[in-house]
Amino acid sequence: MRVTVRLFARLRDLAGSGELGGGDGRGDAWLRAGVVKGFVDGSLGSRTAAFHEPYEDARDTRGLLVTAPEDLREWIAGADAAGLQCAIHAIGDRAIALLLDAFEAVAARHGARDRRFRIEHAQHVDPRDIRRIARLPAIASMQPSHLTEDGRWAVQAIGPVRAAMTYACRSLREAGVRLAFGSDWFVMPPVPIAGLAAAVTRRTADGRHPGGWIPDQRIALDAAVRASTCDAAHASFEERIKGQLTPGFLADIVVLDRDPFALPPEDIESCRVAMTMVNGEFVYE
Repeated sequence: MRVTVRLFARLRDLAGSGELGGGDGRGDAWLRAGVVKGFVDGSLGSRTAAFHEPYEDARDTRGLLVTAPEDLREWIAGADAAGLQCAIHAIGDRAIALLLDAFEAVAARHGARDRRFRIEHAQHVDPRDIRRIARLPAIASMQPSHLTEDGRWAVQAIGPVRAAMTYACRSLREAGVRLAFGSDWFVMPPVPIAGLAAAVTRRTADGRHPGGWIPDQRIALDAAVRASTCDAAHASFEERIKGQLTPGFLADIVVLDRDPFALPPEDIESCRVAMTMVNGEFVYE
């Protein structure tokens, strides 16, 4: 069977499976492990994302913590001591702040090294915490496609002030935070072009924001492409083998039917994949 997809998998998914090869026991260029996933809070839609203040439409709750702060810190410390990367789900501003507390404590305890802590989603960051993310540094592993849905009702849930920092791509990037974009499949469709369009236009699925929902947080197409390619590769410690069209790198290439940089931003999503090459072989055309 021909393999056409590369996976950077959570260790939990492969524990005891015997599927990993490679000299370091972490796999090879096709299937690799080395990251552990954790959760701080829930989701905005279920009103379980953890915020400092109550929800606007559910004043009796500030969300919930999936992992207690003291357990979160010790769990991350254990993974870090084993040399593993931590990718932790944190959506609400309180969840992100607690995660940063844990990251900072673990880094101080174990000393400097190239950890590449990841905040998965980083959806509603408190402006006061943006500099903390940059200083660690931690990676904001974000999924722009979500804003096309959340933008329809987020203001109702958390009010306009907090909603203004929803997927704050521009603010994070300008502060020096590295962004890594993905799709969050299978919660959202695995369509990178849709994520690029969302980051650049911030249009919502209901068509009510033709100029972009929270337009101040739009980013340029080249920044969105970088977050989806070479910076996404950096987020998995693979920036020296993929993410760029560079001699010696893996020949994983997508060819579009038109140049997105030559299109108006609102037309980016109309691009279609004309052909796909994986490991130097065409697998779709």
